[in-house]
Order: sequence, then structure tokens, then C-alpha cells
Amino acid sequence: MSENIEIEFKNMLTKAEYENLLKKFNIDYKQIITQENHYFDTPSFSLKAASSALRIRKKKNSYEMTLKQPAKVGLLEINQTLSEEEAYHAINFGKLPFGKIKDILKENGISDTELEYFGSLVTNRAETDYKKGLLVLDHSIYLKHEDYELEFEAENYEEGKQVFQELLHDSQVPERKTENKIQRFYRQKHANQ
Repeated sequence: MSENIEIEFKNMLTKAEYENLLKKFNIDYKQIITQENHYFDTPSFSLKAASSALRIRKKKNSYEMTLKQPAKVGLLEINQTLSEEEAYHAINFGKLPFGKIKDILKENGISDTELEYFGSLVTNRAETDYKKGLLVLDHSIYLKHEDYELEFEAENYEEGKQVFQELLHDSQVPERKTENKIQRFYRQKHANQ
């Protein structure tokens, strides 16, 4: 179980901008890893209404459940490692394993019996260290849709924002209002209905 504050900056990219940034940072396609996010909420979107999100991420052969909640700066991420069996039961039957995440949801009036599995999003991710932070290039595929995104994770909000804006400027990428992956996933799910 771990907790951390996530300070990240995001910007949507075109496919050409994504490919240019891969070249700029000498990222080979062999360095790209695939991960799959499985998203949950209640039928009335209780987590979304609280600006929170719940996911299980499969990366290689490991599983991690993450609850994201608003913090004073960034998001508070609470992570819990799951076995393959625990992930299977959560995804297929809505049964969350015991632990801090289940307890926090219960404290906020959300029972795991109310949770529904909403679907998955596959991300091909490249990461590299950059100016005291982590630069992330994502190609995401979900609900017959795909998109490209640049993220920069930093320890300090002001320093991170400056580095991110300079990177966009130097790379000739216009700043675009960017929703997080779960927001894009839900918007696409709604559009498909």
C-alpha cells in the first residue's frame, strides 16, 4: 500500500507530434510498454461527482488498484497491489479486496457492491527522465478510439509548469485543454451509446 501526491501536466498531441517527440527524446519503440487500465464507478457516477477515480492497472503480469482523490495540489493517489485472482474478482464480479481503498470508499458512502466495471483503456507508454521530472508519451486505445498525450510529472507545481510550457513551446506543440484518461474514456463511452 502506498500513497503519493501526483503533480502532472498534460497535453493532447496529434499522431505527428507524438512521433516527433519520440524522435526528439530518442525513444525507440522497443522502450514502449503496454498497460491496461480497468475503470470502475457507481451507476450514478459517485466517484466522478467527487472528482475521484478508481482503476485497476495491469502492467506486465502485475496488478495495482488505484484510488485518485483531489488534494490541495494535484491528486492523492492511494495504491494497493493485487493478486491476479483479486483483480479478476474485482473486474468480473465487482468484489474489491479488503484494504485501505475499500475502507476509504466505505467512509465516503460507497459500497463495493454499488461499483460497476465500465471497461478498459490500453496505453502504450514511453517514459524518460527530463529536467527533474518524468516525461511520459502515451498512445491510448479505448472504445474504438485512439489518442496521443504528453504528460510531465513533477515534484513541484510551479517548476513543473514552467518546464512543461517550455517543452511545448520548444517542440512547437500548441497548449490544449486536456482531460485525464478516465474523463476521455467516459466521454467516449457516452458518445458510443
